[in-house]
Amino acid sequence: MSEVAEAPVLMPAKRRGAQLAMLGFAVVIVMGAYANVGLALDGAIPSGMLTYGLGLGGFMLAAYLVLAKFAPWADPLILPLVTVVNGIGLVMIYRIEASGARGTGGASATNQLIMTGAGVVLFAITLVVLRDHRTLQRLTYTAGFAGLFLLISPLIPGLGKSVNGATIWIGFGPAIIQPAELAKIALVIFFAGYLVAKRDVLALAGRRLLFIDLPRARDLGPVLITWAVSLGVLVLQKDLGSSLLLFGTFIVMLYIATQRTSWVLIGILLFVGGAFLASQIFDHVHARIEVWLDPGNAEFFNRELGGSAQLMQGLFAMGAGGILGTGLGQGHPYLIPLSFSDFIFTATGEELGLTGLMALLMVYALIVQRGLRTALAARDPYSKLLAGGLSFILAWQVFIIVGGVTNLIPLTGLVTPFMSQGGSALLANWILIALLVRMSDSARRPPPQAIQNEGMTQVFQR
Repeated sequence: MSEVAEAPVLMPAKRRGAQLAMLGFAVVIVMGAYANVGLALDGAIPSGMLTYGLGLGGFMLAAYLVLAKFAPWADPLILPLVTVVNGIGLVMIYRIEASGARGTGGASATNQLIMTGAGVVLFAITLVVLRDHRTLQRLTYTAGFAGLFLLISPLIPGLGKSVNGATIWIGFGPAIIQPAELAKIALVIFFAGYLVAKRDVLALAGRRLLFIDLPRARDLGPVLITWAVSLGVLVLQKDLGSSLLLFGTFIVMLYIATQRTSWVLIGILLFVGGAFLASQIFDHVHARIEVWLDPGNAEFFNRELGGSAQLMQGLFAMGAGGILGTGLGQGHPYLIPLSFSDFIFTATGEELGLTGLMALLMVYALIVQRGLRTALAARDPYSKLLAGGLSFILAWQVFIIVGGVTNLIPLTGLVTPFMSQGGSALLANWILIALLVRMSDSARRPPPQAIQNEGMTQVFQR
């Protein structure tokens, strides 16, 4: 009977072994890129390569062991994919720091590696403490109030900090964090719980306009409240990124819950209309639109705050990289302001080219695809909404930052997930991945009877 009890651990062993192999391959890719930077800059392998390799490999091995113990049925691809993106970000930050050029003093690969370790710790704690993600449904309104408080906390006098014109930080002595990164997770938990409870009401149709069934007027309240909050973030905090991220996520989750296209159309009209109105009333919003429409204008380029110089330098860098890039360590990413943070995507594009950027976007797409696959496999509506919302918010954030630095949409203050230097975003995204892993384990785990039957089969075969 003891062998039967061990069966649930033995069954996913091959899958976990494949995951460990992929994880090792991901670390090898990162270390190869790290060595390439050193050879390009100094003609020798960096002296700290072993330290960085052991550090990154050790952190990911710890994450793997916790995952294998507490979520053995989880999707085996998510952790290796995240490791690749996180590792490439470390390499680029090291490359920018090693250049020693003016304006790169904030880049620190060591600090980013430490924050990666802290992110892995939060990943592990989430998996150990949260054995059943459905318990989060009981905290629906608590998560909503917590998310809203985190979102508006930078506006509290004495607590909020303004950086580069945007009031999106809170400070505790020398330490500052961006609470919106944690707020996005809390608000997705709230949206999932609220929409599961109200989806039947929100799905009711009112009048029909052309080929669209419009919702009832009385059901517009949640959408209008979320719209007002997102515009408040845009106007008061000067944070277009969080505003767009919040409202877009709510509308998509509302669509997933109700399957009504009318909610998406109403959401688009509300946000575009609100943003246009804000651009006519508030100077800082109008300035963002001006830069987006004509970034090459000399007046905007030379503007001290909110100008287009950073955007144009990023576009020049990607143009210089071409299809295959200049090669790691052979470009000039330090010419881009905040190339290690907001504009790390364009800095990577210069040295890895369009090919490297497409590969990175494919990795992000695979992470999102695995999350959406978890949503499809989930056995209850709450899990489907939560997994779908977390997957979308990651994809939406990548789209917003990539669209901003390529001038597809107005530039925002978001950072590239797992790549950009910054503690708040990195820690929050590791928690997000832990939640997806937990839900993946629940969705892929066979029913107890199937596990017991398989265990008996293994015993008889022995």
